[in-house]
Amino acid sequence: MAIRILRNIFFPTPKHKILSLSSFSTSPPSDNAQTTISTVVSVLTHQRSKSRWSYLRSLCPNGFNPDQFSQIALHIKNNPHLVLRFFLWTQRKSLCNHNLLSYSTTIHILARGRLKSQARTLIREAIRVSGSEGIESKPLKVFETLVKTYRQCGSAPFVFDLLIKTCLESKKVEPSIEIARMLLSRGISPNLSTCNSLIRQVSQCCGVQAGYEMYREIFGLDCENGEENLRMVARISPSVEIFNTLMVAFYQDGLVDKVKEIWDEIGDWNCNPNGYSYSILIAAYCDEGEMDEAEILWEEMKAKNVEADVVAFNTMIGGFCQIGEIEKAEAFSREMTFSGIESTCITYEHLISGYCKIGNVDSALLVYKDMLRKDFRPEASTMEAMIRGLCEASRNVEALEIFGRAKGHFDFHPTRKSYEFLIEGLCQEGKMEEALKLQAEMVTKGFTPSCEIYSVFISGYMKGGNIEMADKLRIEMLETQMCREEV
Repeated sequence: MAIRILRNIFFPTPKHKILSLSSFSTSPPSDNAQTTISTVVSVLTHQRSKSRWSYLRSLCPNGFNPDQFSQIALHIKNNPHLVLRFFLWTQRKSLCNHNLLSYSTTIHILARGRLKSQARTLIREAIRVSGSEGIESKPLKVFETLVKTYRQCGSAPFVFDLLIKTCLESKKVEPSIEIARMLLSRGISPNLSTCNSLIRQVSQCCGVQAGYEMYREIFGLDCENGEENLRMVARISPSVEIFNTLMVAFYQDGLVDKVKEIWDEIGDWNCNPNGYSYSILIAAYCDEGEMDEAEILWEEMKAKNVEADVVAFNTMIGGFCQIGEIEKAEAFSREMTFSGIESTCITYEHLISGYCKIGNVDSALLVYKDMLRKDFRPEASTMEAMIRGLCEASRNVEALEIFGRAKGHFDFHPTRKSYEFLIEGLCQEGKMEEALKLQAEMVTKGFTPSCEIYSVFISGYMKGGNIEMADKLRIEMLETQMCREEV
């Protein structure tokens, strides 16, 4: 319905009379009104800022209607800052009951003057004051009024990019899609930045497949050869940022094959991938354990003189650490340093986990100490890996010391597994008092004892000859288990 109406308005054919702002008035402006408009324009353009407002107030104590305001604004449209001040003054002094006409006129003038943030602020207000019923239809009402006032204001399609982005900012996805479709139906493409924002928001709110379909629709990939459909084909090509948006969305959904498919489309459009593009595909390969493919891509990136950023380096380091090839991870860490890129907290965490994975706890501790010197703070999962490594090497006291210092020196929230590794290690060494203290602390953190924890304590007391305590714990374990099953 909206498309059919607006097709008759947006860039009308010569046989139709071009709309003017006066067509919104109930009657043509009187001679007195025209005189008032001319006088106000003269005051605004020739009087000093300090005196003009009080003089205007005395000249027009009853203010202006929206049509009069729009006529005045059009006369001074080459001074968008002055138009904005005039709009805000009439709004603040309640001298004009602004409607969509006066809002749209002002928005056009601000947009053509490239006052983006100010124009978007008024767009938000216009959507809010729109008389249209329903949240979704309000932006479309604003769009329709912007279309009607478009030519008279000497505007440019950029104003509709501002409208779409403002809608997206407010999570109004459906109206944004509808507005984009209406523009495309007239052979007008939103700019690439707007297309990227639209595709990203659709992917986040409606799913990545919907975002991908939006991309295909915007760039005319599903059009047939019919005359009507040819008008829908975009006049621009997608940018690498748009491809990156799609790759990230598919990657986050675990759809690696689709990530590769988008990568191929980059080449089909003769678009050059950037460092971020390579990082996304490398991450997909690393997650799949396909490090050979990741290395091939890395070499291709270097051959094309695409600079690897810290994300790319960390991705490769993490990938090799994940499969236990710590030497290659170290090599990439050194290359990263030689390239002038500083290691991040993630770099250190990857290396710590990698060393622990192959049982080289001493190297993990060296990296951990270096990490702390750089004032980085490891995640709880990294601490868990290190505690596990130390406990598996029967270095339980050392693990307990690191655990305690971490809680005291930075905001470390231990995982359940960290407690369990420590308790098991202490019980195996017969340090039951220390294990009980940890178990009590564990409960205060919201971790209820599992059957595994009970079994560890029972085994520890049995080993120390405390049969009575072991029997009590067995009974308690059974009672606890029964209560959980009842729940």
